[in-house]
Amino acid sequence: MINTSLRILLVEDLETDAALIKRQINKIVKSPEIEVTDNLEDSKELLLNFAPDVVLSDYNLPTCTGLDILEMVKEYDENIAFIFITGTVNDEELAANTILNGASGYILKKHMNNLAEKLEPLLKKVVINMVSKNELRERIRDNKITVNQIYDYLDKINQDNAEHRQNIDRIKNAINQFKIDDDEDIR
Repeated sequence: MINTSLRILLVEDLETDAALIKRQINKIVKSPEIEVTDNLEDSKELLLNFAPDVVLSDYNLPTCTGLDILEMVKEYDENIAFIFITGTVNDEELAANTILNGASGYILKKHMNNLAEKLEPLLKKVVINMVSKNELRERIRDNKITVNQIYDYLDKINQDNAEHRQNIDRIKNAINQFKIDDDEDIR
């Protein structure tokens, strides 16, 4: 049993597979935090605001491939472990490509019954890397979340500023119209 808390991003489009994978994770990780999505956009959002320790992904997804998810994760942080859990990678060349592209490993869905056994050594490796960097990891995670909140706040300020400028322009137009009407009354 892995006692270290793990944040896991699970990218899976089939609810039944996601439920099975979560059940298998709970067999080997004490109190994991698991977020599930099935697309690139939500995965990016979760990378930014959930800051996972590891990403588990299917290969075939409705709007993209697992390689697209892998590429985005590695652009975001090349140190995040990425593991494919898929029914697709039974082609040795494709499996090799996933590893060459930066995946930490892959597990075939046909092994779902003993997924915990196959996943545990990969997750232990993640934990070993985490423990050595635990304090730094928490500070980085907190900083990433804070930075994302600042960006959201700044976006809202920009929207408010645009609205204020529009209101000021309306007031100026009303004043100018009033001046024009007043000047015509004087004549």
